[in-house]
Amino acid sequence: MVRMKLWLAPLHGITYYGFRNCFIKHFQGIDAAIAPFIAAQPKEKFNPKKIQDLFPENNKSIIVIPQIMGNIPQNILETVNVLTETYGYKQFNWNIGCPMNTIVRKKRGCGIMPYVDLIEEVVNEVCGKSTVSFSLKMRLGLSTPDEGLDILQRIAPYPIDFLCIHPRLGVQLYNGTVNLDVFESFYHLTNHKIVYSGDIDSLPFFMQLKNRFPKIEHWMLGRGILKNPFLAEEISTQERLDFSLLKTRFIVFYNEYSELLLNLKNEKIALSSLKELWHYFAAFWKLDALELRELLRINEYHLFQKKVRESVTF
Repeated sequence: MVRMKLWLAPLHGITYYGFRNCFIKHFQGIDAAIAPFIAAQPKEKFNPKKIQDLFPENNKSIIVIPQIMGNIPQNILETVNVLTETYGYKQFNWNIGCPMNTIVRKKRGCGIMPYVDLIEEVVNEVCGKSTVSFSLKMRLGLSTPDEGLDILQRIAPYPIDFLCIHPRLGVQLYNGTVNLDVFESFYHLTNHKIVYSGDIDSLPFFMQLKNRFPKIEHWMLGRGILKNPFLAEEISTQERLDFSLLKTRFIVFYNEYSELLLNLKNEKIALSSLKELWHYFAAFWKLDALELRELLRINEYHLFQKKVRESVTF
């Protein structure tokens, strides 16, 4: 039996190498991560300065799989080849699931899901002309599950490493609930390994998923693990952890990561990054909407950190 593995989701603007490394240092249970996407480029336009997140020296603490965004088969293959030849990567993930309008309207991310011929062309290009492990991160479809089902049938003959499936349509963005009934049809249709991704935010919900989909051994944690950084530990041990014992560990992590942000960025950028995180951390500290709103209104780094300490009794 394959050991269960927990993945850290690629959250654009958040889960870059500084966050990943600091998070893994302080919280247990995560086995691997997919990096936030980079745009596919022809070889002659490839700029290493834009991919520091993937430098091997920045990723010694966890297995990291580069994620590629794009819709031109040759550009995707050339990006794979450059990252393989230059940095030694052997696994790659193609994002055909991002639901953001700025991505979708360019026929990228989830916007490519209605174009099954183009999807097969990309898969055939990479699988046929390279020896890397190639995977897809997808949704049920852009506007209908038929799109996702067509994709599964079309790519069935190809040696896809895994399919990371989020059980929403692209038009839903992150609204509403995951559609587990439709996901179940995907689960039964494909013979490819599935990594489940979507709304895992508690041990009880994870157990519900695990019992319903027993063949799945790989699970991706995204927004849920930001709302509770100890979620992977709870899932791994199948025990609810005592909040009072976790506060100190969170504070140590937060202080270290805040300092890291200041060293990597300036105060303005560090503040923006911390504000983004506190949309999620507020759930862990049980801040209500008014408390969070007051925190996010602060536009000076040191005043923001002072308010954080007051709000959560550091």
